[in-house]
Amino acid sequence: MERQRAFIILIIVLVVTAIITLVNLPLQLGLDLRGGSQLTIQLETTDEVPEITSDRLEAVRQVIDRRVNGLGVSEAIVQSVGDDRILVQLPGVSDPQEAERVLGGTAQLDFRVQTDDAQIQAQINVRQQELQQLIIEAQGIEDAQERENQLNLIEEKQAEIADLSQGLYVRSELNGEKLRRASYQPTQQPNVWEVVLEFDNEGGQLFAELTRDIAGTGRTLGIFLDGELISAPSVSAEYRNTGIMGGRASISGGSPGFTLESARELALQLEGGALPVPVEIVENRTVGATLGQDSIRRSIIAALSGLVLVLVYMGVYYRLPGLLADFALIIYGLLTLACFSLAGVTLTLPGIAGFILSIGMAVDANVLIFERTREELRSGKTLYRAVESGFSRAFSSILDSNVTTLIACAALFWLGAGLVRGFALTLAIGVLVSMFTALTCSRTFLLITVLGFPSVRQKPQLFCPDLKTKNP
Repeated sequence: MERQRAFIILIIVLVVTAIITLVNLPLQLGLDLRGGSQLTIQLETTDEVPEITSDRLEAVRQVIDRRVNGLGVSEAIVQSVGDDRILVQLPGVSDPQEAERVLGGTAQLDFRVQTDDAQIQAQINVRQQELQQLIIEAQGIEDAQERENQLNLIEEKQAEIADLSQGLYVRSELNGEKLRRASYQPTQQPNVWEVVLEFDNEGGQLFAELTRDIAGTGRTLGIFLDGELISAPSVSAEYRNTGIMGGRASISGGSPGFTLESARELALQLEGGALPVPVEIVENRTVGATLGQDSIRRSIIAALSGLVLVLVYMGVYYRLPGLLADFALIIYGLLTLACFSLAGVTLTLPGIAGFILSIGMAVDANVLIFERTREELRSGKTLYRAVESGFSRAFSSILDSNVTTLIACAALFWLGAGLVRGFALTLAIGVLVSMFTALTCSRTFLLITVLGFPSVRQKPQLFCPDLKTKNP
């Protein structure tokens, strides 16, 4: 019984976490449900690339596709138009400027080490004090023209500090070319995110050497993006001998830090890499939902009706176990949607229908378990033994079927691209969560019901209606 109580606590924690995740990271809706942005990108020639060939066009398309749809779950459309243009449709992106930043930026990353030049540092300190004074003075200005002039002075002072910072740091060999992966994650501060970088073997070694050289010296490691200093962390003396090993670094974004949107944007730019040729966004417009509100409403009603029918069928046919399975399926839905939110899955109307269908497929494991339990009851076993044996006998079948599905998902994700990878990822998430809910939630609910309620143990007909012999 203690084990079941521990599982109940785990289930409650997961459900609460899933709800918090869905509240803080709402699911993204596709073009058919919410609309988004549509951009037309013009490729430009240079002295080095005097002609836009089909290979160049495809190379740019692949880089943009990696930026907007790295896991294949954003439902973005990236396709070639003519000989030198690319059409991009971004679901849920209502800000055209945000779309341009993601697609047009090069996101050149490099690390620089602070020098020992005390004179430059002193000049920066003076400029920073002057900047703070200008900011304080701007807060008390009410006249619009004077306030605008003050803001211009602030921008000029910020530019001076940026120019001085360029001379304060010396370039190193560590740059974005040695970056293997970029992701984003929340920090301990509420609503503040950071970007996590993972380097390849060479980059990890260079990062360890850089952090070893400045550890405990008071100097900082400047992280520059497109030539602009975005973070300057120091390294404590404990890393003086080895440096920071493991090839991982994080970008905090300075003060006040990254928001979720800015952290995701930077991670996408770094992950996607630089564009092979310059591009210009010649058209940027917002598009509405491709489906009418009436069609969306009727489709959602149909999907919910199918879900209700599945839940009712389980309760009517399997009685008490069916009702407990319905509860487990609701938990399955919450956990799956939370995983979709964390993975950045964009839901379209067919995707919602597929999710409802996945709930019906998740019933399969419960059906196997309940049928095995009925067989054990008919053979004369007690209710508790029948439930335990039902799970034990059904486990191998559930495991085999789900493992083969996961193998297919791994192959599709590894070898596929675009929406194929997205389908593989979402299917794998559904399979893993369904296994968890069937073998953990359903089993825990059944055992607690059997062990905790003596009246239930005396009524095995609640588990097998056609049982003729009453088990003790």
